[in-house]
Amino acid sequence: MAKRNQELSSEQREELFGILKARFEKNMNRHEEIEWSDVQSRLEMNSEKLWSLNEMEITGGEPDVIGFDQQTGEYIFTDCSAESPKGRRSICYDREALESRKQHKPENSAIDMAAAMGIEMLTEEQYRELQKLGKFDKKTSSWVKTPDNIRKLGGAIFCDCRYDTVFMYHNGADSYYAARGFRGSLRI
Repeated sequence: MAKRNQELSSEQREELFGILKARFEKNMNRHEEIEWSDVQSRLEMNSEKLWSLNEMEITGGEPDVIGFDQQTGEYIFTDCSAESPKGRRSICYDREALESRKQHKPENSAIDMAAAMGIEMLTEEQYRELQKLGKFDKKTSSWVKTPDNIRKLGGAIFCDCRYDTVFMYHNGADSYYAARGFRGSLRI
């Protein structure tokens, strides 16, 4: 994946602020007691993080504020698209899995994409918390951070929501599907 310029133009910044503010105001249930002006002030001071948010947006993640960490003073943005982000699907779990495939390799891996974007993949616990704010991945699934003991054995885990229930499953880390991507989180 070619490295993109990590500076947004003033037009890109304004467009992204407009998108994020509109989503913020439309989904107040995700961030009660948080003011957009405070979030925007923090974003304006963190151009590198703003670039990462833009990457989340252009890959279909629809990032939104889902919380505020009282201890660190950080706002937490998470991908809130109804389905797993379109620009991050058909990927295996990590670089090791990608390199282990002999044929029909996917173009990328979830771990590598998240690192390139400057975001963290959700853990299973974070994924379950996100589902309390809405119903996500009703038709798709999302890779989540896999515990080392599972990964060492060649597996990786993913989650989805079916029948109003969050399910956690496993696959070989080298598997990839058109309906599986990953969701990320960014602290600002």
